[in-house]
Amino acid sequence: MNKDEFVSALKELNINLTDKQLSDLDTYYKMLIDYNSHTNLTRITEENEVYLKHFYDSLTIVKTISLDNQTLLDVGTGAGFPGLVLKIVFPNLKVTLVDSLNKRINFLNLVIEKLQLKDVKAIHARAEEYALKNRETFDIVTSRAVANLNMLSELCIPMVKLSGCFIAMKADAKNEIDCSKKAIETLGGVIKDVVIFSLPFNAGVRTLIKVVKKVKTSVKYPRKFNEIKKKPL
Repeated sequence: MNKDEFVSALKELNINLTDKQLSDLDTYYKMLIDYNSHTNLTRITEENEVYLKHFYDSLTIVKTISLDNQTLLDVGTGAGFPGLVLKIVFPNLKVTLVDSLNKRINFLNLVIEKLQLKDVKAIHARAEEYALKNRETFDIVTSRAVANLNMLSELCIPMVKLSGCFIAMKADAKNEIDCSKKAIETLGGVIKDVVIFSLPFNAGVRTLIKVVKKVKTSVKYPRKFNEIKKKPL
């Protein structure tokens, strides 16, 4: 997906980028490639691939929610996908990026400083530890992390405000959804929307699972990660 194709595809999502936003994404890409040359952040480095599988893919979250002026937490953000891309394109969002690897946080802080982004912070922390002091805090919690949905739900849903939502961004996730309904209910959520679509250029199936928080999550959750992994809800 070259830049013209990227801009055109986003218009189909009702996203119209400014010249400044396009410039910021280009700077972000160049910084990603430079940093990745000495510190592994992503195996996807070819420009057209990054624009499709990182930038465009991050922005497909608008298929299930309107973004403007909310607080948003990106759990396991990695190199900033989707959270930092969302901040660039939706500047009114108040974004928190959490990752357990400090090398990623160092990179994100460099990008945030270079682009002079406001109302965005990058936090070095494990999600289950960050959740202890940030329960029911965010309008939106999202993640493109690779953990199974029942495990990811336990890490994320405790930090969602009542009536807020957790949006998991997955590949083909039908089996995960079926196996996670009990966990999501236990954590106070209910699945409100599942959007399945294909990325352009036959680049793969994607699934957006939108969970709305109906009841406060029990203080028992999230458990320590070893417990979550050993005995998922």
